[in-house]
Amino acid sequence: MHEFDLIKNYFSKIAKNNRSALNLNDDVFFDKKKGVVISVDTYNIGTHFFNFKSPDLVIKKILRSSISDLICKGVKPQFYFISGSGNKKTFTKNNLYKISKSLKSEQNKFKINLCGGDTTFSNKLSFTIISLGYSNKIIYRNKAKLNDDIYVTGNLGDSYLGLKVLSNKSRFKNKDKLFFVDKYYKPNLPLNLTKYLLKFANSSIDISDGLIDDLTKMINTQNLSFHLFEKKIPVSKQLKNLIKKERLNKINLISKGDDYQTLFTADANKFRIIQNASKTTGIKITKIGKIITGKDRSVIFDEKGKQIQAKSKGYIHRF
Repeated sequence: MHEFDLIKNYFSKIAKNNRSALNLNDDVFFDKKKGVVISVDTYNIGTHFFNFKSPDLVIKKILRSSISDLICKGVKPQFYFISGSGNKKTFTKNNLYKISKSLKSEQNKFKINLCGGDTTFSNKLSFTIISLGYSNKIIYRNKAKLNDDIYVTGNLGDSYLGLKVLSNKSRFKNKDKLFFVDKYYKPNLPLNLTKYLLKFANSSIDISDGLIDDLTKMINTQNLSFHLFEKKIPVSKQLKNLIKKERLNKINLISKGDDYQTLFTADANKFRIIQNASKTTGIKITKIGKIITGKDRSVIFDEKGKQIQAKSKGYIHRF
């Protein structure tokens, strides 16, 4: 069963009278009157992180991926709760020390504070994080407009290559290996863009499951489609060189997820405002496509203008 079918068939009806639940079709809870925005995420070993050999890095990854849910809504995260399930092998004194030290570092970096949580014994390692911020306005999913431009922050694909390195399914130079693994564990979140996003974004989502899959989610209840231009999709110099050297398929590399960049749409006349926001914050923002009518199917164009298909559209949650 697909994730959306599970939600639709079993949970949507019991949440329909709660406006703040946003029809269970967004990544956050938003109480407009109280100005509270909350996200909840659970992370399991083997699914959301490869192993637990570097607990200090794993905790950075899951905390950043959690607060990215708020950042892409134009909300600055302020507080978080963390619950962990583990055993004597995973929750050793040394591991717990590393986790604590790493969380302190992340708190200083993102100006957030730990508020509580829970611990339980389990032979299956997992973490749940609740992130909280305050705002009277957010950027919703499913508010894209016909002819909107599609934008993305940062670069895509590096995290997936990092996962390939960790799973020993790659043959790169040591320098490249370190770069990609670092991007896997420490995605560079566009935190300083939050106060600007509300000025120009019509719809938004963070890229967790993959560019194509998350773009589809962003317009999933609207009669809209999209055009994406492979050439414009931003990648790092390291990945660009690797694609050229190994003759790799770019569209597949940037469609795997775990990027945690902000994907958003905006009116065409907002282009200069977006450029200025990029300059002011130092955050890379790239226009990669266009929202089109739902009467036409979504299409990806390669560098020569030819229509192409991505073998993988992203990670799909199935039950």
